[in-house]
Amino acid sequence: MTTLFISDLHLDQSRPDVTLAFHRFMQQLAPKSDALYILGDFFEVWIGDDDDSEFNHAIMRTLKSFTDAGGKLYFMVGNRDFLIGSGFAQMTGATLLEDPTVIDLYGTPTLLMHGDSLCTLDTEYMAFRVQARSADWQKQLLAQPIEARREIARQLREKSQSMNSLKAEDIMDVTGDEVVSVMQQQKVERLIHGHTHRPERHAVTTTADANGPTLERIVLGDWHQHLWWLAAEIDGTLVLESRAITAQQLL
Repeated sequence: MTTLFISDLHLDQSRPDVTLAFHRFMQQLAPKSDALYILGDFFEVWIGDDDDSEFNHAIMRTLKSFTDAGGKLYFMVGNRDFLIGSGFAQMTGATLLEDPTVIDLYGTPTLLMHGDSLCTLDTEYMAFRVQARSADWQKQLLAQPIEARREIARQLREKSQSMNSLKAEDIMDVTGDEVVSVMQQQKVERLIHGHTHRPERHAVTTTADANGPTLERIVLGDWHQHLWWLAAEIDGTLVLESRAITAQQLL
């Protein structure tokens, strides 16, 4: 048995190479797994489940083919696609997950997050996150016409890119104390997340109990020049893998 984890594909019509890599992933690798977890920022932007663009529908059809064939699909929204809702879930066969969520990964309690809530040093973003995750704010946004939402999304993306270019790298990474706090609160020894675009497996150190269990934080990579995924096997093996976006064969 195999479970796959991906995040931060940032699928967008302007990046056809990444879209093609996603379809290859779903054709070549996903069918060999029992479950696929997508941990946010799957789309570069999502303006609502009522956006009926052919690009979105083609992606959803690929996901639905996976679930129709018996694959289990779990989806957690990120900071780019937080407006994904029940309509998307129904059209793809996905189960939507809260952020954070703890799962039993072959006997090991494992915490899943998108990862943006761990970047507590970025106070400007954290303030926006509170606003964007507000049910009232989302309701008001979704009440706008599709074209108005597209323009709002464009403006928000430009503002984000401009602000990020002025921030120090460490501000946009996770805060160590927050990682430890969340893992201890959730009573887990393993955390899997995306968002930071810094794929790596980290040992998490805590001074609270020097003789306590070893904690691990696994960061999924973004799909820019490479596609990244984490494969978890029933025997406990975890492998963080990548392939070049241009590779025709992933296996």
